[in-house]
Amino acid sequence: MRWFGPNDPVSLMDIRQAGCAGVVTALHQIPVGDLWSIDAINERKQRVEADNDRYSPLQWAVVESLPVHEDIKKGRPTRDGYIENYKQSIRNLAACGIRTVCYNFMPVLDWSRTNLSYEMPDGSRALRFVWEDFAIFDLCILKRPGAEVDYEPEIIESAHQKFSQITPERIAELSSIVLLGLPGSEEAFTLDTFQGLLNEYATIGDAELRQNLYYFIQQVAPVAQEVGVNLCIHPDDPPRPLLGLPRVVSTEADLAQLMAACDVTANGITFCTGSLGIRPDNDLPAMIRRFGERIHFIHLRTTKREADQRNFHEADHLAGDVDMYAVVKEIVLEQRRRAQQGIGETSIPMRPDHGHQMLDDLHKKTYPGYSAIGRLRGLAELRGLEMGIERSL
Repeated sequence: MRWFGPNDPVSLMDIRQAGCAGVVTALHQIPVGDLWSIDAINERKQRVEADNDRYSPLQWAVVESLPVHEDIKKGRPTRDGYIENYKQSIRNLAACGIRTVCYNFMPVLDWSRTNLSYEMPDGSRALRFVWEDFAIFDLCILKRPGAEVDYEPEIIESAHQKFSQITPERIAELSSIVLLGLPGSEEAFTLDTFQGLLNEYATIGDAELRQNLYYFIQQVAPVAQEVGVNLCIHPDDPPRPLLGLPRVVSTEADLAQLMAACDVTANGITFCTGSLGIRPDNDLPAMIRRFGERIHFIHLRTTKREADQRNFHEADHLAGDVDMYAVVKEIVLEQRRRAQQGIGETSIPMRPDHGHQMLDDLHKKTYPGYSAIGRLRGLAELRGLEMGIERSL
């Protein structure tokens, strides 16, 4: 399970009791672009392993995430200095025995939602994205110059009409949700600073962002390959352009281009079924068969597209639009292939992602999508599914 560090309301003992052996964490306290020192890495590693002499052992299995500085994404002259820090951080992680590093290349924002407490039929609460609500933020709250070209006339009209009727409290809530900072951080952008960050991408389109990504991976993946670290990019969430910003890790074709840009095993994928599954044109089982040897980390969750298919919410792990049986079966088969051929790690690290807030957690403040009980339910369902598939084979 993912753990956001000492301030996470979900404790390491909670994660241990959920049946996990691996912890997914990061040094969120270190500013993006700065070097991760061996001392800082070892301090976190020792904290994860502190009670291993008394209880079922935990290991720091995956870094999520080692963030990529915005200057790298924008291709600025300063990027090479940040890339050198990134390379050394990879070397330091390897020296500490940590060999799987997740990252993303989404500009400005990480994941985007418009509701963090959408009530499900059973009373639990989920994350949700509504295109019209996002338009309200973009057109009426942020007032991004030129935003109208990204929306249909009926969406523009409806957004303005609804904005005239919503309360100041909902305006503040919607703004805070969209402007939420990186996972693990409670910092959020202000409207002015956020618009300034968007302005810096005015001359960076799809082609430019792709080239900046490929330049980055061509510099860092060979270093990772040399020291035995697997890099794995997280897909865009949601996998479509937002706020005039390009998104270049959303489809099978995007992933194929990235894998070809630096054809080493260390240049790999975080296979997030929730993010990729938002798009109906992504055939997830087929993608696992195609990219199997380059999948180094897995997020298992599913989303449910709504009547307007740009709208979606987090579904139960075995429900929604992802055929989780077919997905897990392909993962099991890939792991068996690795074992038979003696290639790479035979067990791919996996974590249940974005559980519903439910039961006692409804009365607690947790990171959105990362309450304990909803993820515990998802993990239990997924482990049962995996065992059933293993036994049936």
